Amino acid sequence: MAQLTPNSSYSLSLRLKIPNRAGMLARITQAIADAGGNLGDLTLISRSRHSLVRVLHVDASSEDHVEDIVNAVKAVEDIEILEICDRTFQIHEGGKISVESKLELNNQDDLAMAYTPGVGRVCLEIAEHPDRVFDLTIKGNTIAIVTDGSAVLGLGNLGPAGALPVMEGKALLFKKFAGLDAFPICLDTQDTDAIVTAVKQLAPVFGGVNLEDISAPRCFEIEARLRKELDIPVFHDDQHGTAIVTLAALINALKLVNKTLPTVKVVINGAGAAGVAITKLLQRAGASRIVLCDSKGILSHSRDDLNPQKREVAVEDSGTLADAMVGADIFLGVSAPGVVSVAMVESMAKDPIVFAMANPIPEIQPELVADKVAVMATGRSDYPNQINNVLAFPGVLRGALDCRAREITPSMYLEAALAIADLVSPQELNRDHIIPSVFDDRVASAVASAVKHAARVDGVAHK
Repeated sequence: MAQLTPNSSYSLSLRLKIPNRAGMLARITQAIADAGGNLGDLTLISRSRHSLVRVLHVDASSEDHVEDIVNAVKAVEDIEILEICDRTFQIHEGGKISVESKLELNNQDDLAMAYTPGVGRVCLEIAEHPDRVFDLTIKGNTIAIVTDGSAVLGLGNLGPAGALPVMEGKALLFKKFAGLDAFPICLDTQDTDAIVTAVKQLAPVFGGVNLEDISAPRCFEIEARLRKELDIPVFHDDQHGTAIVTLAALINALKLVNKTLPTVKVVINGAGAAGVAITKLLQRAGASRIVLCDSKGILSHSRDDLNPQKREVAVEDSGTLADAMVGADIFLGVSAPGVVSVAMVESMAKDPIVFAMANPIPEIQPELVADKVAVMATGRSDYPNQINNVLAFPGVLRGALDCRAREITPSMYLEAALAIADLVSPQELNRDHIIPSVFDDRVASAVASAVKHAARVDGVAHK
């Protein structure tokens, strides 16, 4: 397997004491380069006639690679390592979010209005006119990010505490990109009935629910039941966020190869939450030839081991993933590292499109097929065309809350994908730029507008 590119998720900070003589810094940087590290910022902390103290930031590709880099620096003569910090762990210390007051509380009058006795009048107003809870409390701008920790990223069942850093990160992204206040709710149960009950009991506080990192097939039932039993929007990002961004990128990739969604053969590997949702959204967008595979091969009607969600998207074909990819125009991977070979890509149709979205290691390394594919995308930030859900979920929930949608419909997913795709102009579109940057400040507002329009067309908006 090709060596992964160093990236900031394995970034370390080295505080070094260096002799104050010519050439010493060059020796250190050369050692880092020889070990395959990417050098970032260098900061001079102090200087004397005899020595310097510098802090160097270095990106690596794995924990083992970090160790190699540290050993390479240690081997440089006369260098003293004062401190080694994992920068990713450093930014997580103490958590990534906090609750802050929107009001200044300076005197007795402020207190009397913000809390007792004045707050009692507001409570009575909401009791008499329940809809006012949306404008007199945090509810109208607040999302519950709910998980049971059973399918955290690609890491597996880590439980509620292990899931909390991801949910904190999600809350940070909601705030950064859509101005939404979100709070992590990590439930200490993996019982479907208990999760549904808990979310229903918490719902009065929140304007919407974002389900996250709940394993399939339970995630399907939990989402369906909550959508039926709550009057606020429920969004499962692992399903629909992934599907929206995948479709957006695919719309633009197809423009580059002069193919259309109704005419292409699409192979999807990974038949969990994301794979099933992508299949359904592509079908809604016009795709008619989709073959979905899991670890046992093609989801075929002849198989007797399929759950209801898999049976719904099964096909007449049977065979392995390699069989499915012969003659395929598009491969979409939401599965596992290294499951696609160069030969499998070579068996695809002319100008193949490959989205290898497994994280952190894709289904096939882009370097291995760079000259064999028309368009390549991954789930990683250190390659072009990152399929990142942050392009979708902030704007989707922003739009849903702004129009007080009671649910999120398939039309809203489709319109969100089209809005994202439209942000890449014909002049900008190329094989390394099929999707806007997550830092493009047009994205969330464009998605929110599209979602609001679809909600009103579908008759699910309250305003």
